[in-house]
Amino acid sequence: MESDSLLFSFFLIFTGAAVLSTIALFFRQPLLVAYICVGALLGPYGMAYISDASLLTDIAEFGIIFLLFLLGLDMQPKKLLSTLRKTFLVTLASSIVFVLLGYSAGLLFGFSQIESLVIGFSLIFSSTIIGIKLLPTTVLHQKHMGELMVGILLLQDFIAIFIITFLDAGNLQQSAALKVLIAFPLLLVFAYFATQYVLIRLISRFDHFKEYIFLLAIGWCLGLSELGVALGLSAEIGAFVAGVSLATSPISLYIADRLKPLRDFFLILFFFTLGAQFNLSLLPDIFVACVVLAIAVLTIKPIVFRYLLKRFSERDRLAWDAGLRLGQISEFSLLIAFVATQSGVIGEIASLTIQGAAILTFLVSSYIVVLFCPTPIAINPKLRRD
Repeated sequence: MESDSLLFSFFLIFTGAAVLSTIALFFRQPLLVAYICVGALLGPYGMAYISDASLLTDIAEFGIIFLLFLLGLDMQPKKLLSTLRKTFLVTLASSIVFVLLGYSAGLLFGFSQIESLVIGFSLIFSSTIIGIKLLPTTVLHQKHMGELMVGILLLQDFIAIFIITFLDAGNLQQSAALKVLIAFPLLLVFAYFATQYVLIRLISRFDHFKEYIFLLAIGWCLGLSELGVALGLSAEIGAFVAGVSLATSPISLYIADRLKPLRDFFLILFFFTLGAQFNLSLLPDIFVACVVLAIAVLTIKPIVFRYLLKRFSERDRLAWDAGLRLGQISEFSLLIAFVATQSGVIGEIASLTIQGAAILTFLVSSYIVVLFCPTPIAINPKLRRD
């Protein structure tokens, strides 16, 4: 992409995203599906209005960095431990089942063992957008269902972060694991002391200069991202640690609130580049695998969560409701496919299979939740809850 075409590219991306987002909202679909579709339509494999998305790919990675920074900001240790303790065994058992399911499906469709393992990893995660944003506000903040959903999704986020770390090392071997086990504690120790003895004092002294706090937070996020890369981890892990280190600060909510628009701007570009890299000419090669994988996820995931939650003494109705809400692939699955492809761990066909299955589960699962579960936008007025 030529530099003088960047403005025109942004015009196409955000105008196209606005148009398709409007259509998506009318049909009660997640907005990220619209962003991916815009990329597929306008990208080099579609109408080729944007023929080279390489520059956008680099810019879009900031969205993932800010996403993980904000995720870390929300993870206050005491509250986090209390929530996660209740859902640890359910999340662990379900993750094992889904990895085995994806691994078996990958081998069945002729993928290599490593590619099948990555497909299995991608099935672990459920969509935060569908799982949380379609929960009624009163349920999310006051009810046991809200605690369960948040606990399971947060544990899945932790699993995703560690998988991304290993994938970003370019392999899944012992050497990569050892490197992470050494580098990660070093990053945590540095972040802790730097926050306690530098950042917190600066924030306390200059907290009335809001633009300074904003700049300090961005600098801290990107600085630890670079340190993560220097230690052989990844920019995403550095950003996550940067967020966690500030989570107990009284200013963390302000920082999170101010950075969300910046995160959303870059995430639109990230999902656009995912769509732009979707080679439509390969669709016949992956269509059957995508459909089979999506059907397996949409049917087996709710059943597995329902069974496990009932085993841990949850009521049948609540267990089934939670299972339906968690019965899809996640945005993190797309990120794992992206990182694994960039690192050379999996090929283009495997990556597109994960992306295609994810999009199908987003579409179908949204309708299932809106049709059968209490949500603010339920089709049945009796199920509509604010």
